[in-house]
Amino acid sequence: MISVQTNVNSLIAQENLRVTSMFQSRTIQRLTSGYRINSAGDDAAGLAVANKFRSDVAELTQGVRNATDGNGQLQIIDGGLNNVSKILDRLKTLATQSASDTFSGDRTTLNGEFNDMLHEIDRQASNIGLVNSGQFNKTLAVYVGGGSSQSNAQVSVNLSGSANQVDAAGLGIGSTSIGAGGTLLTGNVVTDLNDPSKLVLTAAGASSQTFNVNYVDSSNARQTLAVSVTSGAATGITVTDALAQMNAMLSTIGLQASVTSDGALAIGGTRQFALTGTTEVGAPGNLVATANSNNVNQADYRTNEQTWVAPTVTPEILSFSNGSVTKYVTLAVGSASMNANIDTINAAVGSIGIQAMQSAAGKFTIMSSSTFSLNLIQAGTLGTFGTSLGAVTVNAPDTSATSVGNSLAALSAITAAVGRLGHVQSRVGAGQNTLQYAINLAQSQISTFSSNEAQIRDTDVAAEAANLTKAQVLQQASMAAMAQANSAPQAVLALLRG
Repeated sequence: MISVQTNVNSLIAQENLRVTSMFQSRTIQRLTSGYRINSAGDDAAGLAVANKFRSDVAELTQGVRNATDGNGQLQIIDGGLNNVSKILDRLKTLATQSASDTFSGDRTTLNGEFNDMLHEIDRQASNIGLVNSGQFNKTLAVYVGGGSSQSNAQVSVNLSGSANQVDAAGLGIGSTSIGAGGTLLTGNVVTDLNDPSKLVLTAAGASSQTFNVNYVDSSNARQTLAVSVTSGAATGITVTDALAQMNAMLSTIGLQASVTSDGALAIGGTRQFALTGTTEVGAPGNLVATANSNNVNQADYRTNEQTWVAPTVTPEILSFSNGSVTKYVTLAVGSASMNANIDTINAAVGSIGIQAMQSAAGKFTIMSSSTFSLNLIQAGTLGTFGTSLGAVTVNAPDTSATSVGNSLAALSAITAAVGRLGHVQSRVGAGQNTLQYAINLAQSQISTFSSNEAQIRDTDVAAEAANLTKAQVLQQASMAAMAQANSAPQAVLALLRG
């Protein structure tokens, strides 16, 4: 059929030209933008996947910055720990110098520098945030990203708790001193222990000796540490091995066993303590030749030893003063337990550095590392402190026991501090390595996710260049064909001329 009204061939050519033009426009858009997907309609499913990859890359990129910043902070902390380590070296040098009986200088001068170094440790520990409630004395969570969950996307470096505090108190050297004195002689000692190979505890069977050390912990609670030395055979053990057994336990509470220049066993330390006696299995050859060593730490100011008597009618009221703060304690009527009343005293006055502890069966003593006064405000009927009002005598420290006791105890505490500091340094070093590994993984993930996104989103330039050539040829062909289709109706005129 020949029609003038409807030129079907022209319409077909127009439609094909429209499709070709759209194809050419899309190809040009892809080549000029560099993206295969320029709108959701280009590839809706692919766009969702590509956006997820792009979001992950953004998260990981910032995560790498977080981890790099965290590593930098750990390097600062590491530098501070290295300084603290050097200060510990100086403390040990001073303590070693003071620990010699042949030292003829002024131990007060040495102790002054020693205390200055302790304060410097506190200052530097505070600067790097590893003190109680310090900025970095916690578990540090560094968000890196790239994990299957938020918790898996974080790297944790645990610097929390007292084990990671590197001030003097955290390292266990806060109360150390290298001044003269500070060591307790155990009384009735076996002499000639200066020979480290001398055999002790040589009785038949499992010869042993246990020292009961009473002390008050940081929460003002009574504690007793049973320090046992066992030979396990009739041949005995050397003095060196016996001291090693004792110090393995004593060092946990800041005390140290040593041998004085006259060959006697001594115990000294960084805390107030009392011995309530020893339990012996086998004799002779024990470290001490008595089952009752009722002595207290000679470095402390203390009251005369008191025999416990419970008030029966009226309570006993005491006042304690350290020169700046006064505390009052009431010992209740009918309280028959000496330990209960020791707890009452410690709960009230422990905060001002005064401590009570059992010093023998049915007896106790009250101690402080500085002078204090104790006054009877109200006498309890048949109470411990009797009916006389006034101050109870406070004895001054007796430093005649040995001049090197404090220094020996300080050396033990510093050795333990070096180990504790090494623990913190290992935590920080492990944290640095962990963050670096996390950075390496994140960088790898960034590369992989970016590549995956590019495969979906980016233009294949070679393919689109070929498509552009194809679109241009098709467009030109469509236009030529449409010109021919538009001229076709003119053939009708030939029929009309006939």
